[in-house]
This record gives sequence, C-alpha cells and structure tokens, in this order.
Amino acid sequence: MIVTDPAEFLAAYSDARFPARAPATARAAFLVSPAATALATESASDNRYMDLARSFDSMRALAEHTELARRLREDIPVITFAGDARTPDGMFPNNVFATARGTFIVGRMRHAVRQRETDRADIRRFFTETLGYALVDLSHERFVAELTGSLVIDRARGVGYCGLSERCDLDGARAMHEAFGLSLTFCFELAEGEYHTNVVMTLLASRMAILAADGFRDPAVPAAIAAVLGGCVVWIDAAQKAAFAGNAITLSPDRVWMSAGAQASLDTGQKTVLRNAGFELASVELDEIEKAGGSLRCCVAEIF
Repeated sequence: MIVTDPAEFLAAYSDARFPARAPATARAAFLVSPAATALATESASDNRYMDLARSFDSMRALAEHTELARRLREDIPVITFAGDARTPDGMFPNNVFATARGTFIVGRMRHAVRQRETDRADIRRFFTETLGYALVDLSHERFVAELTGSLVIDRARGVGYCGLSERCDLDGARAMHEAFGLSLTFCFELAEGEYHTNVVMTLLASRMAILAADGFRDPAVPAAIAAVLGGCVVWIDAAQKAAFAGNAITLSPDRVWMSAGAQASLDTGQKTVLRNAGFELASVELDEIEKAGGSLRCCVAEIF
C-alpha cells in the first residue's frame, strides 16, 4: 500500500496491522572509501549542504572514513570497498546500493556523476555471486530513485517513509516499495531545497525518530510520523539539521551513530531523551566528508 496524504497514512497505520516482525537493524554494513581529490560539482546543483567554497582535503577525508569503519565495527561487521576517483560521491553508497531480505538493489541516480557508481561490477558481484542475493536493478529506468537517501525504512515493520524531490519521484517511490518488499509506504514532498529524506529524518531501531519539522513541505507530515511513533521523537531545528543531526543511524538496538558535529549540536535535553530511550550516543569526526553534502548515515550501506 502506498499513501500520499497524512490523514490517509494515519488511517492506514496501526501497530496491530504492521507489527515488528523483522530485525530493526542490519546484520552487517559496507562502505566505499573516498578517492577523489575534488567534490562533485554536478551534485551541488540540488544539494545545498555541499560546501564548494572551502578546499577539500582528500587525505583527511580518507582518514575520517577509515576511522568511521573501525568504529562501526564495534556494532557489526563492516566491509570497505575501494573508491574510484571518477565518482566523487562514491563514499555515499547508501543512495546507490541497498539490500532487503536476500535482495540486492541498485538505485536510479539523478546525476550522471552518480550514475557511474551503479556500474561497479565488484560490488554487484559481491552481492549476487558471493552472497547469492537476487538482483533488482533500477539503474536504467526513466524514474529517479535514490534508495535509502530518499527512503527511510522501518525495517522491523516493513514501513517506508519516502521524501519526493529531484532525487526521487513518485514512480521511483513505487519501484522502491516493490524492491524492498514493503507493506506500507508514506510518500510526501520534502521542503523546497531539501534533497534527501535521511537529512531531515532518521528512524532509530524502529522505535523512535529524529525529525526536522522544517524539512517537510507539509507540516502535517512530520506530525503524522510522530503520532504513529507515539510521540517518541527528538525534534531538531534548522541549525541542527544543517549540522547533520538528522543523518544518524542505529546499527544495534542500543546505540545511535552520528558525526561529531551532529552530536555537538544537540542540547542536553535532546541527548537525555535519546539516553532515556535506551540509546548510547556515539560519534566520529567527519567534518571533511561533510563538505560533500552528506554525513555518517550517507556513508553506510546496510546489509540485511
């Protein structure tokens, strides 16, 4: 079922209808190392979080990325694929590749510089040949579907939250709904200037959310999401959103990962809400990588 109206979503959703039946967090993850010496200027056309005015230190970005992989291994196994200098955004693989129940999904990217990432034969073969996953290849379709950048998924319940923008249209949302085998997907428009849902929203182990209310075109959308979560939400403001506090991830039931800048932006009350919900806060310095317009969650492609 795909719905596009907040009232329709509220009417369709219930814990009884969509119980938690599957693991809420991934069993492993993979990363792609940064390899380019400059940022992808094409991507900056619709990503206001990119900072082209400042110089980009590729070696510092690589060091941050290496430390990120090391730290995430505290929760799950992590595989790192080598980067490719021809794909500056390759260090954000979750927009391009994703998994669901033994299925390997390749997304349809908007920009040509990102479309090149979808042809990575080594990543494709790792999942289809080494792991034996079935392939769903959306990369040559006419729609746009940037996977778990645009689609935030409640993995335990099979419920998706899909933000429509230049990076995902409604046909792309329908294709992702099918590819991920979701039971319900709520589609909504992001606010003007927002490019990916996972910058304005994250779900934490399928039991609470971090939401930036100003990231949604219709204020009834985040209100509806908060309602189905029983109010278990940490609300962040525009400055915290810009610091990537909404670009977080849970790779275990009891820990939230975000960048050091994102964690520093949270106030004491917000951190207390997360801790009271059973989450330890963990962070990694990613300020160099964040110049490319993404943060910690964007670097992590989950393996389910």
